[in-house]
Amino acid sequence: MSMSQGKKEEKIVYKNMYPIGTIIRVIGAERFMMITGRIVTAEGDDTVYDYCGCLYPEGITGADSMFFFNRDAIDQVYFIGFQDAQEIQFKTEFLNKLGKVEVVNGEL
Repeated sequence: MSMSQGKKEEKIVYKNMYPIGTIIRVIGAERFMMITGRIVTAEGDDTVYDYCGCLYPEGITGADSMFFFNRDAIDQVYFIGFQDAQEIQFKTEFLNKLGKVEVVNGEL
């Protein structure tokens, strides 16, 4: 594979991400979860996750109620979160162009 092909692949790493508020079930889970963040890290962890979420319908009840996961852990989508002009612009101008993300000195 040529370098230009590799760069093109990197640019679509975060394309087609679900919006905040999307209700999903992760593989093996019995409960619904609501997506509350995208491209995140857990405190004290240098891993970059595609999403963070909380149990639905409870919501965020404390630091220990946040779950971090990647798109391949999503088993089923039950509801797509709100999408307005700002969400579309955020996806088009930021997420769809974002390459690989790394943690450096504790920051994304």
